[in-house]
Amino acid sequence: MKKNAFEVACQQLDLVAKELKLKPEVHSILRQPMRELRFTLPVRMDNGKVKIFQGFRVQYNDARGPTKGGIRFHPEETIDTVRALAAWMTWKCAVVDIPYGGAKGGIICNPKEMSKGELERLSRAYIDKLYLTIGSEKDIPAPDVYTNPQIMAWMMDEYSKLKGYNSPGVITGKPLSIGGSLGREDATARGALFTVREAAKYLKLDLSKATVVIQGYGNAGSFMATLTKKLFGSKIVAISDSKGGIYNSKGLDPQAVLEHKKKSGSVIDFPGTKKISNKAILELKVDILCPCALENAITEENAKDIQTKIIAEVANGPTTPEADKILSQKKTFVIPDILCNSGGVVVSYFEWVQNNSGYYWKEKEVCERLDENITNAFTNVLDVSIVRKVNLRLAAYIIAVERVIKAMRIRGWI
Repeated sequence: MKKNAFEVACQQLDLVAKELKLKPEVHSILRQPMRELRFTLPVRMDNGKVKIFQGFRVQYNDARGPTKGGIRFHPEETIDTVRALAAWMTWKCAVVDIPYGGAKGGIICNPKEMSKGELERLSRAYIDKLYLTIGSEKDIPAPDVYTNPQIMAWMMDEYSKLKGYNSPGVITGKPLSIGGSLGREDATARGALFTVREAAKYLKLDLSKATVVIQGYGNAGSFMATLTKKLFGSKIVAISDSKGGIYNSKGLDPQAVLEHKKKSGSVIDFPGTKKISNKAILELKVDILCPCALENAITEENAKDIQTKIIAEVANGPTTPEADKILSQKKTFVIPDILCNSGGVVVSYFEWVQNNSGYYWKEKEVCERLDENITNAFTNVLDVSIVRKVNLRLAAYIIAVERVIKAMRIRGWI
């Protein structure tokens, strides 16, 4: 059985509370979402019938600024998954020190089975229910699993219609033509690569000779593979998606695999490769493992069989607390999700800043600012890890939670 994502998020916070000796009332505030919204979305489908969808938005904590977080369209979406993601976004924004709180949203649907028109009507219906509680100074959504810049464009347009004026700052991850930022498309993967680079320096690992596994080949996973090969010359030996995986010890061409997936719907059956299961791909003996899919990929059942030197958590919540203990005992260097995949929200912050100022940066400037932000955050986390003799996840949470508590205390909440 899959572990409840929000239970995992609470367990992670409980470890920090114990380490920091938090007062029970402070711990209790941090353990619960500030606000939850649940609503039904009637949408007329192409066949003329009205279908009812369930939508969510969780605004977890806004002590450090307006809440920020993506919107997922997924058939297995739950309120607990959204709660967990909103909590992780709170800590993520704090650990990289950007002035946001955390939020997350979602709709239970299967976008793969919906037409473009149906997706547009669903996207606009979501904003119709939500627009009073979001805004550039309240809560700023963004794309996540199975949502994209086009969906963000529809949502921004619907919000602007309801407000009566153009409001690009309400949503990030938009197309460039309506206020998106250069460098946003690959920001999550690029930020993760900066953490991998810094980890490799610390571990004295030569990335030009490193072998890499990519688990999950959506937006983040495909960019992770492409950029790792392009920037570092690393060898991508295995790639998987929801239907299975492929392996070639001599290396794969990430771009060619992506083109194959676009044509066939999956990475499997890519020429010159062996099939490999989603379980086996995590257990390959490689230098770097990149979980880039959904939660709970690494559990206490498979953690003992993982043989990699570095785990770069490009996905949200891929490792359970029980697995964390096993990996720590094995001295596996785990770059935690709230640090590793924070590049997306950092560049979303840059997009919001550009929208609010009306001045847009060149891509080189975006990438340089992202590098500086992520590298500083990694250094801070590593320093706390060494001084306190804890793993990187606990170190990242210590920094994040202390920053949120400081904001709450200064505001008079506690």
